[in-house]
Amino acid sequence: MAETAPLLQVERLAKRYPVSGRRGALLHAVDDVSLHIAPGESLGLVGESGCGKSTLVRLLARLIDASEGRIVFGGADLAEVPARRFALRPERAGIQMVFQDPTDSLNPRYTARDTIAEPCRLLAGMDAAAANARVDEVAEQVGLPTALLSRFPHQLSGGQRARVGIARALAPGPKLLILDEPTAALDVSVQAVVLQLLDRLRRELNLATLFVSHDLNVVRLLTDRVAVMYLGKIVEMGPSQQLFAAPQHPYTRALVSSIPGHGPRLRLEGEVSSPIDPPPQVCRFASRCPEVQDRCRREAPVLHAGVHGVACHFAKATEVPA
Repeated sequence: MAETAPLLQVERLAKRYPVSGRRGALLHAVDDVSLHIAPGESLGLVGESGCGKSTLVRLLARLIDASEGRIVFGGADLAEVPARRFALRPERAGIQMVFQDPTDSLNPRYTARDTIAEPCRLLAGMDAAAANARVDEVAEQVGLPTALLSRFPHQLSGGQRARVGIARALAPGPKLLILDEPTAALDVSVQAVVLQLLDRLRRELNLATLFVSHDLNVVRLLTDRVAVMYLGKIVEMGPSQQLFAAPQHPYTRALVSSIPGHGPRLRLEGEVSSPIDPPPQVCRFASRCPEVQDRCRREAPVLHAGVHGVACHFAKATEVPA
């Protein structure tokens, strides 16, 4: 059986920012990232704060322009389209985002119905009647009672606002949902309910998702594959169950050890390397790696191709079966 073509194909994507006061210096926020997401697949994205996750998400959502690389979606290279013009492209409806804080991401002057209807009109070209019908449809899908659609954000609970945000993202009929810490701002009692809702919707609607989270246990349970970022680079990527059961990269092992029940906690020593003009021949993790060797400071590892790829000289990738 032939493999399904990726819905999203990212090739050698990079984002660099000029450093104020340092002529010619560049901060490498995202560096040479390649990944893909298949239709209906859920890819988790994990890593410490400052590793580049948020920048990568903003690049894929076309909120900022890339320094180089390709973002192929629906056969078109979206990286060639300036971010300021992407809202006018038909692909905008196909990539939607559920934001971290549902309160901050909702217009306080819009009712829930207005909020959900807006992308129907602007992105899907629906008239008022069709948009209202679509609002009722997605409100039912996310479990938002019709009686609440006339309320403003301050009149809704945190869980209800989260459902409005999810309904808004679903309204134009996307193929890819970017979930940026979608439950981080919610009470613990509500988080599980919203996560279960997102997982159900993904399966029922055959949505592809990029799930960004610091909660590794949630990522392990709700994603098909996981990409691990460190200082702008993907250092390990593979099937979720396999990666969490047998992490290959020293950084991934340290992350996984923080999950209760995954053995003794591995604490990393040393200082985080600077992302400003990092030496291209040095492994980004060398300054903290408990297994560092001379080769790591002479030759930067690349992410091996395979089902379970690892950017480490001393770890083996699991190759794609013939």
